[in-house]
Amino acid sequence: MADLPVLISRPGERAGPLAAAIEARGLDVMRLDVMHLEPLPEAPATRSAWMDIDHFHKVVVVSPFAAECLVEALDRYWPQRPIGIDYYAVGASTAALLHRRLGVRVHVPSPSAGEDTSEALLRLASLQTLEERRVLLVAGEGGRPLIAETLAARGARVTRLAVYRRRLLTPDSAMQARLDAGDYRALVVSSGEILEHLARWCTDAALNQPLIVSSARLATLAGRLGFRFPVVASGATPAALAVAVARSSAQEEADVDHDDLEKG
Repeated sequence: MADLPVLISRPGERAGPLAAAIEARGLDVMRLDVMHLEPLPEAPATRSAWMDIDHFHKVVVVSPFAAECLVEALDRYWPQRPIGIDYYAVGASTAALLHRRLGVRVHVPSPSAGEDTSEALLRLASLQTLEERRVLLVAGEGGRPLIAETLAARGARVTRLAVYRRRLLTPDSAMQARLDAGDYRALVVSSGEILEHLARWCTDAALNQPLIVSSARLATLAGRLGFRFPVVASGATPAALAVAVARSSAQEEADVDHDDLEKG
């Protein structure tokens, strides 16, 4: 077990910090390249939204890649940052990127919420009463409608801006064989779309291995897909996921020791 890698499915550059956080705990990591993120061509409506962003009262950003797209657009159209906007982020990593690149204060769910999710963000007090407030939602193509629908139901005038697409990739043959055999220490997934995609290659051997997820919602989905040992991290940050990986690994090693004692 000690030599088996932890498989991480986080796409793009964000896989690097997650790998480093897990490796810092003495565990080997292998990257599962199953999703590619790419910016969408800028449509006239998108360009108009960027140029008129100062007309919005609130900007909600759903992911780090959406935040990158927002930052690049503001660099193009706003030599001086627009003021008077309240920024919101789904997840601490997205908030940190916005704060670092834009120098803005970002509203995020409290750590006491227990997870970085859309549901937790929507519980913020400042998002409860939004009559005639203009809200720009910066997101990927497709995805869950929960935020847009909930804010609209609370009275907001929501503009949803799709700025990137997600393209699912087939795992290479070596990784398919590893999934088929359950030949890994743990699998880390923080996206429902990726989890459903990977389940196609997970046999009973894989379904019995620890699965690290970033929210209770993903754990519920994992259960429906047949994964038997989902471990819910306290969030989707590299640190939170690495802690959950280490916890699951310690439990696995303890189980092996117990089995060995029983055999002895």
